[in-house]
Formats: sequence, structure tokens, C-alpha cells
Amino acid sequence: MSIVSEFSGRPSSERAQAVRDLIGRADAVDGTAPVSEQVIHSLTRDGDALHLVEVSDDVVVGYANLVPGHDEHPAMAEVVVDPGHRGRGLGGELVEAALTAGGDGARVWAHGDLPAARAVAHRLGLTGVRELLQLRRPLDVPALPAVEVPDSIVLRTYRGPSDDAELLRVNAAAFAWHPEQGRWAEVDVEERRAEAWFDPEGLFLAFDAAEPDVLLGFHWTKVHPATETDDALGEVYVVGIDPSAQGRGLGRLLTLAGLHHLRDRGLRTVLLYVEGDNTAALNTYGKLGFERFHVDVAYARP
Repeated sequence: MSIVSEFSGRPSSERAQAVRDLIGRADAVDGTAPVSEQVIHSLTRDGDALHLVEVSDDVVVGYANLVPGHDEHPAMAEVVVDPGHRGRGLGGELVEAALTAGGDGARVWAHGDLPAARAVAHRLGLTGVRELLQLRRPLDVPALPAVEVPDSIVLRTYRGPSDDAELLRVNAAAFAWHPEQGRWAEVDVEERRAEAWFDPEGLFLAFDAAEPDVLLGFHWTKVHPATETDDALGEVYVVGIDPSAQGRGLGRLLTLAGLHHLRDRGLRTVLLYVEGDNTAALNTYGKLGFERFHVDVAYARP
């Protein structure tokens, strides 16, 4: 099969739904989501993401998402092929098209780093350049440490859009190095606030008691609903600490506040994602009982 499509802007609503259906089919077969949440959002809003949709007999059989590079960050691609159309070279062609369109240094994510993805990477001569680890821990044993809030910190939950400016300020500062997370804008918060999983009581904000309007850090939790095969899962969705507030124990404090919240909701297990080279975060989460469960790998040309 040869790619006849080209990368273009946001697809039509009908085509976007077909892509979501494709993603769902791949998820059901592979046991892991083939693309990130950001890709799903990009299907229905204007932005800098580009889309390549491959159709066969009026059925969407392949899809590639490409976010062009900016500043020092390379272009990032994500690819999914319909399970019924695999083994015909389509995956490799989509990856090749994405890396070519992305230019020098472009990368493509392999979520779960499944054998088929590794085979495509090997065939194209790609190497792993970035790892995103999924860690998990049960919420009953080992027992969670108590949440101890020092007098210098005010800890509360989200009160609505009036908190968004500070939330985005801290997020941008905390993740200035991150090619995806650090670029959040108001629309990103609005989209997540509209999601069925959003719970304002699960978004924890830490302020300096001496400057109660200045956010120091936050922990946004998330709940993945139960499926036919899996129990509901809690998630440490985002933990962001203002660099000026580092060293005050806020990462541990905010993480624990969210873990207690998820446990009190009756959830049995919690997951989180962390960069494979983030030694400080891995150390913090390791001390809290998290263990490696799954890995996503970004591949690039040497």
C-alpha cells in the first residue's frame, strides 16, 4: 500500500469520528491507547497539529498526527493502523511520511513500545530517544503516608475559572522544558473541565500562606472509568511545581493529597506518567511505592 494522502489541517467532524473509531479498535486489540489524549483533542479544534488520514474502500485504516517542531523542541508524531490492515506496510509508510514532514529531529511515539512498533522502528533504522514511563501502585497496601500541611502552605481544591490564570502560569513555568505540557493555554483547561471525568475536588492547589493569591504548585487527579475487563483507575494526571518553590516538599505533599482523594473515592490502583530521565520525580514516586508498569518510547532517525 502506498500513502496517497497528505498532512492537512483539522479533519471534518465525520472524518474525526472515524479516526476516533479507529483508535478505539486499536486500543481494544492492543490493550493500550495508540495515541495520546492531546491527539484526541486536536481532532476537534484548530491548532498547529497536522493530520494524515488514510482511507481504503471508504474506511479509515490509518492515521498519523504531527505537531510541528517549535523553538528547541522537535516535531512529534503519533501513528495508528487499523488492526485488520496491519502487516501490509502501512504503519511503516505512515511513520516515514510523518518523519519526513516533521523535518530534522522529528520523533514518533510508540505507545507501549509494542513488538510491531519496534519492528517498524528497526526496519526504518530508528532509535529510541525518549522514554515516558507509566508507574502504578495499589492504594491500600502499602498504606499511604499522612498528609501533613505546614503552616506556611494553604492547600485547597479548584474553585473554577478564576484559578486558571495561576494554574497556567505555574504549568508553563514547571514544564517549560516539556514539548507538549508546557504549551497549555486556556482552551486546554476548558476542554478538560468539560470532560466527564473532571472533578474540581480532585484538583489540588497549594498557595503560600504569606501570599495567598500566588500559586506554588498543583496536582490534578483523574479517574479512568471501569471497563468490561478492568476496574476503574485513578491517575496522578499532572503535578506541577513553580521552580521558585522547589525544595519545599510540595511535590510529595500535593501527590499525597491526590492519592488520599482517589483512595477515598474507592479506587484500588493509581497510575502516573513520568519522563524516564526525570531522576528527581522517579525518586519521589519510588519512595511513595510506585513501580514501573509500562513504557512509551519516542523513536527518531539517528
